[in-house]
Amino acid sequence: MTACVAISALGAWLGFANPYLQVPAAALFLPLGLCLIGFRAESAKTAFMTGWLAGWLACLGCLYWVAFPVQHYGGLNWLLAAPCPALMCLVLGAYHGLFCLAMHLAARKKLAPALICLFAAATWTFMEMLSATLFSGFPWLSLSSSLAPWPVAVQAASLVGAFGLSGLMAGLACAMCLWRRSNLVKVLAAGLAAGLLCFGWLRMNGWPQPAPDARGRLLDVALVQGDIDQSLKWKRSYQSATVDKYLGLGRRAVTELDSEPSGAPRLMIWPETCLPFYFQDDTDLRLRLTDFARENRLALVLGSPGYSLDTRDNSVALHNRAYLLDGLGLISGWYDKEHLVPFGEYAPLKEFLPIGKLVEDIGDFRPGRAQRPLDMGAGARLGMLICYEVIFPDLAQERVRSGAGLLVSISNDAWFGETSAPLQHLSLSIMRAVEQGRWLARATNTGISALVDPLGRVTARSGLFEARVLTGKVRSTMDKTAFNHIFDVFKWVIYALVLLFAGLLALRRRR
Repeated sequence: MTACVAISALGAWLGFANPYLQVPAAALFLPLGLCLIGFRAESAKTAFMTGWLAGWLACLGCLYWVAFPVQHYGGLNWLLAAPCPALMCLVLGAYHGLFCLAMHLAARKKLAPALICLFAAATWTFMEMLSATLFSGFPWLSLSSSLAPWPVAVQAASLVGAFGLSGLMAGLACAMCLWRRSNLVKVLAAGLAAGLLCFGWLRMNGWPQPAPDARGRLLDVALVQGDIDQSLKWKRSYQSATVDKYLGLGRRAVTELDSEPSGAPRLMIWPETCLPFYFQDDTDLRLRLTDFARENRLALVLGSPGYSLDTRDNSVALHNRAYLLDGLGLISGWYDKEHLVPFGEYAPLKEFLPIGKLVEDIGDFRPGRAQRPLDMGAGARLGMLICYEVIFPDLAQERVRSGAGLLVSISNDAWFGETSAPLQHLSLSIMRAVEQGRWLARATNTGISALVDPLGRVTARSGLFEARVLTGKVRSTMDKTAFNHIFDVFKWVIYALVLLFAGLLALRRRR
């Protein structure tokens, strides 16, 4: 059993993105090791507890970086910060323990090997869906995101989503464990692996072709990465210097766009809260920015804190906001972040927990509600995803269903330092582009900024902790993937499969 725990942990550490060595296919060893634990455990309790341990080690090796923002920006001593990822991973590891328990029960009740593989796929998919919902959701280590560096391997996400592809990977890993027990499992596993790769190859080589009216509007896009030191960002004395730096980089981006004129509408994107002041207030700093947009005749997306009056209790509500300026320098719309980060943007259960927010310069943010894509005209509507939101498939789904032709993600990954987190965040962003068949433009404060095409290929990318400008051409399109069409049905199919298998196991136990 110790070897199985080691297989799971090493598979996660090598398979998920990290700054040292990533072997994407190694991620298959995470569910493979967990399946072996379930099959070999002598009791249900042993299966769950050993799986929990394996999941805890796997998550801890990938999410160690949680201690960095807690210590560096939260003001906690390392002795208090270091246990934070360990405690969080205890919760995440419980999902893996439940997966092992399910595999143990399926094997103990002597389900057919092919059914066990199907059960593994459905259970893993359900596990990731559950992790995106409980305790405000944290689906960071989605198994399929490990394959993001290999675009040909993730195209099936356009059919069944990232969670569904994770389930197929778990089913394949389960088949590897049961390879010798059934010829049917051999055929199904080989067919699944070949089918995923063949579909990926066909899709990346232009099949199926989009309808002529779905090709969309060409846009010239510039991403600006300011590389502002997080420890200085919220100091009032540094506000003017921040604006100076972004305007300087913005002018460089305009020069790059002018060097290759195409006649297409121009869009410039600055990161999350790149402006550490209230942009909606009429100040000299705001005037400099609106003049910049007007002088260069471009649409400009920028992040800034915002506020509004909450009519429910006549209080002032603070928001993590993205503004869209038009070519006249006017605010044509804004988006308030809907899914906030616990302890980063608000303090949950503050009456009972002694831990506050990481940034105390401003109060708790409140989420936006029922917002539409930002319309920049020229047939282009922007589906905004601020930072953490890009890891949730349902939010990207909502943007596209509301009419977004381009996904725009703005983030401030300075919180993470030079850890695995920025690379993992990029991998998760890539999965949203493939799921929805949309270009994704991602601008961050310190990296990694990127342009990602609908097939998950990164066409432009920055490094970490560098002031950088990226330019390129993207398309805003109204075409939709199969996953977008079946999103709601797919969830209910997974629920039904898990309930069906649970009922089957209960029936066999009674017999």
